[in-house]
Amino acid sequence: MEVLSHMFAALADPMLLLYLAAGVFLGIYIGAIPGLSVTMAVSLLISFTYAWDVLPAMAAMVGVQIGGVYGGSRSAILLNIPGAPAAVATALDGYPLAQKGEAGKAIGVTVIQSVFGGIIGALFLAIGAPLIADFALSFAPRDYFLLAVMGLMLVGSLGNESAARGVFAAALGLFVGFVGLDMVTGQQRFTFGNVYLQGGVNYVVVMIGLFGMSEALMQLRDLNIQPVKQDVGKIVPGWKNIIKYLPLSLRTSLIGVFVGALPGTGGDIAALISYDHAKRTVKNPEVPFGQGAIEGLVAPESSNNAAIGGAYIPMLTLGIPGDAVTAIVIGAMYIHGLKPGPMLMVESADVFWFIVGAVLIGNVFLLIFGFTGIKLFTKIVEVPKYILMPTIIILSVVGAYTINNSIMDIYWMIGFGILGYLMKLYKIPVAPVILGVILSSLIEQNFRRSVSMVGNSFPLFVKDLFTHPISIVLTLAILIMLFGQTSLWKKWKAKRQDNK
Repeated sequence: MEVLSHMFAALADPMLLLYLAAGVFLGIYIGAIPGLSVTMAVSLLISFTYAWDVLPAMAAMVGVQIGGVYGGSRSAILLNIPGAPAAVATALDGYPLAQKGEAGKAIGVTVIQSVFGGIIGALFLAIGAPLIADFALSFAPRDYFLLAVMGLMLVGSLGNESAARGVFAAALGLFVGFVGLDMVTGQQRFTFGNVYLQGGVNYVVVMIGLFGMSEALMQLRDLNIQPVKQDVGKIVPGWKNIIKYLPLSLRTSLIGVFVGALPGTGGDIAALISYDHAKRTVKNPEVPFGQGAIEGLVAPESSNNAAIGGAYIPMLTLGIPGDAVTAIVIGAMYIHGLKPGPMLMVESADVFWFIVGAVLIGNVFLLIFGFTGIKLFTKIVEVPKYILMPTIIILSVVGAYTINNSIMDIYWMIGFGILGYLMKLYKIPVAPVILGVILSSLIEQNFRRSVSMVGNSFPLFVKDLFTHPISIVLTLAILIMLFGQTSLWKKWKAKRQDNK
């Protein structure tokens, strides 16, 4: 009973409930604006909540995170500009639905799936936190390296049928991610003596350019096309549809919890892995993936919100942040005199269970607020292109500038916008570039750690991959994924289907 009283303390205190509700509401609309990330919003909250009591502060931060992760899907669906990295996969099928006049339907699906995934994440946080945290702790640097490489193998699911073009785009993203100072030696890499490149290129700037600016440039090629009238008559999905996608929702939510519980990963990687899982396991979607498949919304949206609960597992039980946002939350907890880690459940059990309850209750508010403003938002797509596209360009410029208050970020955004425009002209997918940038630091850091752990010997590193159970499973998974994308396998598979 004491545990339940701590979990649902917000229900007994109207002010705590207000802080949590306000956080979710603001998070939705902050997440929907490209450039205003959830990480930025939570970090700004620390300065506001410094003098607050710990529970109101935690309620506001958890609320903003829950709302912000979902909010990124709105701009991804309506404008093909993900409001957050976790919504990159959502744009692949969400934007085609908007082009068909079904933006309301797409947003309705994302609300339900985000809530479902968020509740699954909260339940696993409440029930299996110590168990999952212990398993996540057994991951060595080599396993994180393999997990990141597995993420790169998803390029075949993020674009057209050409795996070669996807690999090229991912390699380009890795190159961009490696620009800047070497994290170990401090040597400059690919900076060409330019001081502005020493800090690297922010992946949000790359994302805004490749998705926002490039889409605006593509649309400006023909301003005479009439905007598509959006159907917002029925936004809330029926129970029949919810039940239809329930098995997929459950599988991808579990993927989200697991990936979220791995320190340093987060909802963006979870969403991409889940999208790939859906594309491989859903045999006969009503519409092909990439052309408005509902499964292409169900998988990433249930997964990235489930990853929130997963990310809190190592943070609360081990004191290790699961993603960038929980790293900031850890700092806030220290400010308020708390010590995240194994003793938190003993020394501050009330705070531990309050955060668990806040994640659960926050998703209830997401269900309520997620359906607000949809009719107004969908009107954006119906604005004439000669007004909408320049507005998107202005918002892209503002979004890029607000990240670091740097003019250079605007130049980078414009440059990647032009690059994205050229890539789209030649049918090269842009999503793998973002994937490469996001995974570059995870790949490099853990590869170097893994090699150093075996005496800086690459042969010993390769041998190490086949001497540990988790590493063996991940290595075999990568080999299977690699073989599955080869032309030989595809020809054999196509021949087998023809014989049937």
